[in-house]
Amino acid sequence: MARIFITGSSAGLGQMAAELLIQQGHQVVLHARNEKRAQEVLEGVPSAEDVLTGDLASMEETKQLAANANALGRFDAVIHNAGIDRGSGKEILAVNTLAPYILTCLIQKPQRLIYLGSDMHLQGDPSLKQITSGKGNVSYSDSKLYVVLLTKVVARKWPDVYANAVDPGWVPTKMGGPSAPDDLEKGFETQAWLAVSTDDKAKVSGRYFHHKREAEHHPAADNIALQDEFLATCEKITGVHFS
Repeated sequence: MARIFITGSSAGLGQMAAELLIQQGHQVVLHARNEKRAQEVLEGVPSAEDVLTGDLASMEETKQLAANANALGRFDAVIHNAGIDRGSGKEILAVNTLAPYILTCLIQKPQRLIYLGSDMHLQGDPSLKQITSGKGNVSYSDSKLYVVLLTKVVARKWPDVYANAVDPGWVPTKMGGPSAPDDLEKGFETQAWLAVSTDDKAKVSGRYFHHKREAEHHPAADNIALQDEFLATCEKITGVHFS
């Protein structure tokens, strides 16, 4: 039995992954943006171990969320599922990129880390100018390319951890919309599979998955100099050091 923390699990793919993992006999701690959402998700997933709250658009609340997660004890896996595709560039950067960075740095190191990507990262700007400029003109595609960069650098610097990114596909969630054509079940199954599976195909690191298979990722994400520049930029913005 594994113990898993899932961000953005008050609805959508995060909640579905939580329900699947609980059905498989694992312990799951949920996350919601505020107390109202927390209460709603506990009513929907009553078998969850606990639910933590924190608005990932706020760096201070994200840091407190990490402290609260640590207070519950070590996790075997953390699924960084939370994400937004609407809002200002600064909000998209904060939730989609900086929050996973902060939580990765501050939560006790688990055995497995799963980051939610998107095939739209292929259209992201690898120059990092959108965050280094300080203007905050970050697109959804940029933010997801940064997530793949984070995945790659964590896998390189923490060889004792399985760190991977997942493209769930364009699935019919609140974010994806009701007409999204991809397979919803496969969208959340891959996250859960990477979190707990003993399959050798899941016990890898630095990979980019779509429906349990490795998929194409932006080649710039493999650039070690760019990875290190990305880490330094995140540290400068957040004040949090990657150990």
